[in-house]
Amino acid sequence: MIPLATLYYLLCYAWQRLPEPAVLQATEAAPFHRPLELLAQMLLHAARQLLRTGLPLAFITTQQESNELRGRIELAPTLGRGLLPQGRAVCSFDELSPDRPLHQLLAGTLAALAPHRGLPAALRREVSQLRRRLPAAVQPLEPTAGIFATLRRQRLATAEVFLLHICELIYQTSLPAPAAGSRGRFTDFRRDEALMARIFEQAVRNFYRREQRQYRVFTETITWQAEATPADLALLPTMLTDTTLDSPARKIILDTKYYAAALRSRYDQPRLIAPHLYQLYAYLQNVRPTPGQALEGILLYPATTAAVDVRYTLGGHPVRIVTLDLHQPWPGIAADLLTLINEV
Repeated sequence: MIPLATLYYLLCYAWQRLPEPAVLQATEAAPFHRPLELLAQMLLHAARQLLRTGLPLAFITTQQESNELRGRIELAPTLGRGLLPQGRAVCSFDELSPDRPLHQLLAGTLAALAPHRGLPAALRREVSQLRRRLPAAVQPLEPTAGIFATLRRQRLATAEVFLLHICELIYQTSLPAPAAGSRGRFTDFRRDEALMARIFEQAVRNFYRREQRQYRVFTETITWQAEATPADLALLPTMLTDTTLDSPARKIILDTKYYAAALRSRYDQPRLIAPHLYQLYAYLQNVRPTPGQALEGILLYPATTAAVDVRYTLGGHPVRIVTLDLHQPWPGIAADLLTLINEV
């Protein structure tokens, strides 16, 4: 499994946030043993930054019974309760409050982590102390999949999106599953290939967006070079690249694959993984570069068992299948990623 320090960098790039020296120092001062410890430290740091600048306020609609008119009178409950003869009414009004859904989710996540036996005692104390620092007006909201889906549709600031990502990953990997009562998942999600594949893909793409200026970086939908009726064409699968790097001189289709090994044994011989190569080949045969633009493809795997670096010319285009050593310190990983797209 990859080191937790490397995982921290991958998460930061995947979630478009620069790594924080304070978190790196915390990992060095008290080395973490589980991803949950790293996520808790990231949550603490992000929440403290939010508290330092002040929790953003929002207008919250409040309804209460009062002897003073405020906002809008709600006639149905006022008349139903017979309040008018008493000189009272039910009023609805908007007021600024920190009790926003994201802050409620943060409070709920901290409340769930405070007694979590997957965290060391010192970290649990820090979580409890931070929970008490939140304004009393913020009501804890238990994390659920629906809450995260709702918040993702809202327009959040960059720091708030980062906080949402941390809370969601903690919920997905470490908080009690709804059908399991009080039992926690205690998942070391570094073993989850599907989850790590998404993180690895996003981290690599956003690394190139941030750390180099030679290429425009994006995901690209490639149109099939096929002729058929519109109904038949609609049945073709979508071709969507993980990462396309585009410059006037070069176009690189880079597909990331998070697998235990870049080679598989077939008839006692190591072989490249056929579906991955077929997919990249289909991309290269259907994409249309601009005139004078060289087209090439890269399959990038994490190096887990053995390093691989092979090159071919397939269909007239250079193709490279290569592994990236994620066990080396981050500066080496960053250098290898930049070298990968700068070599001709």
